Amino acid sequence: MSRDEAVVVERFLNRLEADMAAALLEAEGIQAFVSADDAGGAYPPLQYIRGVRLLVFPEDEDRARQILSDWRQPHPETEAPDSED
Repeated sequence: MSRDEAVVVERFLNRLEADMAAALLEAEGIQAFVSADDAGGAYPPLQYIRGVRLLVFPEDEDRARQILSDWRQPHPETEAPDSED
C-alpha cells in the first residue's frame, strides 16, 4: 500500500500538535503521516491557513480516530487536585 491511499483522520493548526498525534498513533502500532502545505517549512504561517493533515492507511482509520478521541478526553486521575483554602 502506498501513501497515496492514506486518508486524513484529523487536521491540526500546527505541525507540533500533528507530530504529537502521529507519535501517539505510531506508539499504538499505526503508521501515520503528517502533511503540511507550508513550502517545506519555509512558510510556517501557511499551516494556520491550510492546516496540517494527519493521515493513516484506510484499514487503520477507525482505530486511529478512536485513539485520537480518547487522547482528547480529560482523565480525572491526571488532573490537578482542587486546592483547598
